[in-house]
Amino acid sequence: MQQSGDSGSPSFNPLAVLEFMSDTKEEAIAWLLSRIRAPQEAGGAGLLVEQLGPGVSAEQKDNLNLFLVGASWERLLSGAEDVGLFKEYSDGSMRGFTCVNKHNFKDFQGDGDGFLSMAECQYIIKHELETLRAKDETHVPGYSHAKLYPGKSIIRRLLSKGILIQMFPLHHKEELKRLSFSWYKKIKLSLQPLDKIRHYYGEGQALYFGFLEYFTFALVPMALLGVPYYMFDWEDYDKYVAFAVFNVVWCTIILELWKRSSATLAYHWGTLCRKKAFEEPRPGFHGVLGYNPVTDREEPLYPNAKRQLRIYLVSLPFVLLCLYLSLYVMMIYFQMEGWALSVHDQDPSFWTGVLLYIPSIIYAVVIEAMNLVYRYAAEFLTEWENHRLESSYQNHLVLKVLVFNFFNCFASLFYIAFVMQDMVLLSQSLATLLITSQILNQFMEAFLPYWLQRRRNKKMIRKVQKRRTPGDKELPLAEQVRLEADMSTYLGTFDDYLELFLLFGYVSLFSCVYPLAAVLVVLNNVTEVYSDAFKMCHVFKRPFADPAANIGVWQLAFETMSVIAVVTNCALIGMSPQVKAYFPESETQLILWTVAIEHGLLAFKFILTFLIPDVPKHIQIKLARLEFESLEALKKKKMLEGAEFRKSIQ
Repeated sequence: MQQSGDSGSPSFNPLAVLEFMSDTKEEAIAWLLSRIRAPQEAGGAGLLVEQLGPGVSAEQKDNLNLFLVGASWERLLSGAEDVGLFKEYSDGSMRGFTCVNKHNFKDFQGDGDGFLSMAECQYIIKHELETLRAKDETHVPGYSHAKLYPGKSIIRRLLSKGILIQMFPLHHKEELKRLSFSWYKKIKLSLQPLDKIRHYYGEGQALYFGFLEYFTFALVPMALLGVPYYMFDWEDYDKYVAFAVFNVVWCTIILELWKRSSATLAYHWGTLCRKKAFEEPRPGFHGVLGYNPVTDREEPLYPNAKRQLRIYLVSLPFVLLCLYLSLYVMMIYFQMEGWALSVHDQDPSFWTGVLLYIPSIIYAVVIEAMNLVYRYAAEFLTEWENHRLESSYQNHLVLKVLVFNFFNCFASLFYIAFVMQDMVLLSQSLATLLITSQILNQFMEAFLPYWLQRRRNKKMIRKVQKRRTPGDKELPLAEQVRLEADMSTYLGTFDDYLELFLLFGYVSLFSCVYPLAAVLVVLNNVTEVYSDAFKMCHVFKRPFADPAANIGVWQLAFETMSVIAVVTNCALIGMSPQVKAYFPESETQLILWTVAIEHGLLAFKFILTFLIPDVPKHIQIKLARLEFESLEALKKKKMLEGAEFRKSIQ
């Protein structure tokens, strides 16, 4: 499953790495290692730990406080039961794994070697380490400021205090090579290897790439329709109206079908019916020590009223201020646009024609810079709000970022469309914003991280190659671990989904005035698949698996965008000269008819949402059958217990 450690027993398979500060006190390290190695019955994790030995090119500045963590197969299997892992049963259904019935699960052979994927093993290791809790310790040995209390997660405390620098899973070199080859190293017209991605990176990553692939294919009809539309004269608004109507129906159908597609994937991967674990407080959460009324454990308590005051009196005004600044920058852009237009009108030439695009390009760059700066501010504010749960933190962060990004990226387009009512400028601005943002994103997400990582790796690889013999084809484990420890940390799929959300907005909101938008987004997504795959395999540390059943809050974000798209497209239809010709005398009637059609389309959209079930029928049947069998087994167990009780009292 994993290359064996160079130091220690040959049967030890390192799965994750713990890196302490180079000057960490020995008593703190010894205490943590003893707790990790201690059996579960004694309050430990029951895992295996070995210190990473010096590499072939050991230097004085190398951090020696690197530890490899692994586990025996028996421990991993019991851990799979602890985390509620679902695996395929012998009858083809997906069931929660139990050690008692392990031989009844498909693909379980011998002692179970190979039954769990490496991503699942690493997720189990992470879970066991994070649930390692303090008992009667008052502080971390050697660090009186790092307070502990019964029930506190030790690893999270060490990370929040900076004693433990990082915890990350190791790459499997051979498996990574095979995945790289089938994923991005050969140009092919075929689907992504989602099962292999899930096997190596977990369900969260696989669902992102599944959605990216699905979104790209869903854009193809819009792109094919957009090319001939772009070829015709756009003064013909009849075609424009038809494209807008198609746009509205397309938005609804693709999102509903994605729910079914993701449910199928999640059932196949065993996460659809998996119960969510009880959420522990975030590592950065702080407050007065008290008791959790649910778990009866000691943990920090923070008044919700105080949090709400921070949100409404500080965060909300800050977001509104940022929206005002975005509006101010937009008005400067329109002044620049007017200046460029006046210069072109006075003396039309090739260069003044080029000048017309300069304000939009500058504005697009400024938009990306503002989005980046705001993102850091939003993270700081959301951290300061002191949310207890990670899910609550993520929801508030996503809301802040989406509101600003939506306003920042689309406010100018709404102004041009509905205030200036200049369709030619709208088409030009949409094209410039879309193309510039795609170029900048590709640079920031692919080329820049790759270049930085190459610079970081060169020194390590050069010094290792000096000591290697010509026959050595691979880095020794010690050097490989140090190389991975120095890689950039993957921060999750947040930015990837945000980029797709904004691209979806460009396509769904105004693409009827620039039909090539879908074509550009398809081309962007194709390159995105390859650049994201390369980043995952060679630029970032391997992330821990994230068991997910869907794309979470992003599904709601995309659906909200599709509702806004209905309103936008109906308003654009109402503004077309052909539609206005039907109401030559009364503008009020035109507005009423436009609103009525918009409400009708929204009703049609919600009817479609209701008619298309989120989970396919065959999966619903399998889930219902599993629930029925569980209830029957529970009844039988209670009957047996009742019979035994009656026998005991006779």
